Amino acid sequence: MSKLKILVVGCGNMGASHAKAYHELNEEVAICGLVSTGKSKEVLNAALGNKYPLYTDYYTALKETQPDAVCISTYPDTHEAYSIAALEQGCHVFLEKPIASTAAGAERVVEVAKKMNRKVVVGYILRHHPSWQKFIEVAQTMGKPLVMRMNLNQQSHGYMWDVHRNLMKTLSPIVDCAVHYIDVMCQMAVAKPVQVSAIGVRLTDDIPEDNYNYGQLQIRFDDGSVGWYEAGWGPMVSDTAFFIKDVFGPKGSVSIVADKASAAGESDTIDSHTKTEKLKVHHAAIDEDNEFTKPDDWIHLKDEPDHQELCNREQRYFLDAIANNTDLTAHLEDAVNSLKVALACDESVKTGKVVTL
Repeated sequence: MSKLKILVVGCGNMGASHAKAYHELNEEVAICGLVSTGKSKEVLNAALGNKYPLYTDYYTALKETQPDAVCISTYPDTHEAYSIAALEQGCHVFLEKPIASTAAGAERVVEVAKKMNRKVVVGYILRHHPSWQKFIEVAQTMGKPLVMRMNLNQQSHGYMWDVHRNLMKTLSPIVDCAVHYIDVMCQMAVAKPVQVSAIGVRLTDDIPEDNYNYGQLQIRFDDGSVGWYEAGWGPMVSDTAFFIKDVFGPKGSVSIVADKASAAGESDTIDSHTKTEKLKVHHAAIDEDNEFTKPDDWIHLKDEPDHQELCNREQRYFLDAIANNTDLTAHLEDAVNSLKVALACDESVKTGKVVTL
């Protein structure tokens, strides 16, 4: 079989990682171009040996390179238009989350993918992490209802503060980040979100007046489970407790304990966002004296991929989906669902009201 020609659009953090994955998978994939509006494409190309054509305009690159697939890692407000243009040209699409900046836009992407019979994989990187898979599996054994507590606050500065400010031109932190963790909560509870409430605050004049750089959301599920998630971006954000991943139910609890990832000064590095290191499993069973009958268990998984390896695994999944004609209906339904919940939370912040889903 001939190599799959892929156009990489967006050459920053995630785009660079995906391009490196394709570069290593060179027996199956041929990068036909790197696209960015700034200098990131030159920096990435140099890191890859200056092997690839460079483009500033996406639509020009799409027309000239005629790729089989497109990898889109640009800012969210371009995701809908870029994806649809690629799909309508007959390309498969790997798309960084969120799938679009609106629920209607996300549904349009899915509709066009079905119409064109092309694959769309959304970059839910935690779905490819063995420790997160185990975290979800153990959480499902804790009984119902579940209490799910998660956050990812980032004391961003330097380059990452530029990235976050650009993101906040179109989306809030709890929309951009929360889709990951809403997706995780839905997998843990195996239940339907029915109601959300959220709060947010604007802590800097460096972002648009109608946005906020700290937010916290709460979700109620139809099985009685509840969850909260918080996300803050900026140089003023505390990194004391930026990484909480904790679930408990009637039978006990399971928590990600990431000592190294929680180190001071690491909150805005992408590797720290996926490190798990170990899982702590607590058993709630007690005897007649109300003392615990079992000690806590510690799960150490040997397979602890770093951020680049997780991107490699995402791309292998994408290529397999194309090669094996995998049915991605459920994958896309989950991506749209988590975005809808996150957008409802954003609505709650801005209106001050509880939103029923």
